[in-house]
Amino acid sequence: MERTAITLGGVAIASSVMNASGPHSAERGELYELGARHRGALVFKSCNIAGLDAPDNLKNRGVAHFAAIARDLVARGKVISGSVVGASEDEIVTVATELDRAGARIIELNLADDYVAKSVAPFASVERLKGLLDRVRSSVGAAIAVKLPPGPSVIGPKAIADLFKASGVKIVLCANDLPKDLEIDSATGVIKGAARPLSQANTFWREAAGAFDIVAVGGINSGRDAYIAHLTGARAVQVGSALIKEGAGALGRIDRELGEMLEANGKASVGDIVGQARFEG
Repeated sequence: MERTAITLGGVAIASSVMNASGPHSAERGELYELGARHRGALVFKSCNIAGLDAPDNLKNRGVAHFAAIARDLVARGKVISGSVVGASEDEIVTVATELDRAGARIIELNLADDYVAKSVAPFASVERLKGLLDRVRSSVGAAIAVKLPPGPSVIGPKAIADLFKASGVKIVLCANDLPKDLEIDSATGVIKGAARPLSQANTFWREAAGAFDIVAVGGINSGRDAYIAHLTGARAVQVGSALIKEGAGALGRIDRELGEMLEANGKASVGDIVGQARFEG
């Protein structure tokens, strides 16, 4: 649906609905199925140089495996987001560079995983995070995305956001940890109650002030979930649990439901509702 098309970090994508890195995104067959059944961007499972057998959430065949798939899918017109992990800055830069050369339009630095946190500790200080981002930025031409740890960091949200702006980060993946009791009118975007923090995604959307785009990760099981995430600041959403339960068809279903809600509410595009939620007070 054209209504759900977006530009994310300067990259034109046919749908704001994307798969999350991990489910159905590690093997050639499942990636080709996702590509055949959904017109949006494809997010690869996080990979390192040689591959990993453990932990399960990072089990992968290595960057050469994904680079080969990327080259083929890019030739078929698919937008690829390559997800990167590593046990050192050098490894992260090497993997990012190889995926970039294979044609990935977005390089997602998965700095949220414990594997990276324990080995590289990118959020230990502003200087450490800046050093990593500057090295990646100077090595690749793709849009840089950073996946944030869901919990609090030694570095506060404003300092992180300011560093992202200075380092040329274009996309930030945040937890879609909206309160379970959130009452919001999807037609008007009005939130019941006094102004308050809503989610990590909403916090960084406010801090971004338009300098980078937000992708909301988690809790996206329907078109309405996606719609609310967009209202609270996300330009795109990543789907995980629904993809595990339903398979590749989940992405198309959520995309259709989102398009139907946009049409029902008189909105021409996702861009019309990003960040438009407001408190009733």
